Amino acid sequence: MRSSHASLRRVRKIAEFQFGRGAGDTLFPDECTFQYSTSQRIRYVMLGKVRLATVRAQDGRLTLSYEGAARLHAFLAPPAGRVVVHEDAVPFVSEGKTAMAKHVLSADPNIRAEDEVFVVSEDDSLLATGMANLSGDEMLEFKYGGAVKVRQGRDKR
Repeated sequence: MRSSHASLRRVRKIAEFQFGRGAGDTLFPDECTFQYSTSQRIRYVMLGKVRLATVRAQDGRLTLSYEGAARLHAFLAPPAGRVVVHEDAVPFVSEGKTAMAKHVLSADPNIRAEDEVFVVSEDDSLLATGMANLSGDEMLEFKYGGAVKVRQGRDKR
């Protein structure tokens, strides 16, 4: 692991593109360190011993750990990036299971398939982070199938 100002600027710019203005500084403080792939590309962004995000090799976008998602969730005002699920689904999603479309109560209409999203309860408590399988509008229309492929739930870290 090593620290680099150029790497920090790069991941902050990716975060700004992916999540909006101010997300880069919120997600990645100056103390972040980096792990690099064998080809010297940024792979993991760490804060101490905690992974905040991974840079996906195939498209250069960020995937968030629960800790990284918690930092952004606190920064972004609802409904940004949020998928709200019914109380019946909370225990399952918190354990890291897929958030099903039939349990979605509301979703940010700006969500596109393959976006990194927050799965939250009705009171906006962060349950999990993952990748949207559907757009925000489709999540509300569909009554079957997975809406969000959960990467990490709050109870399975």
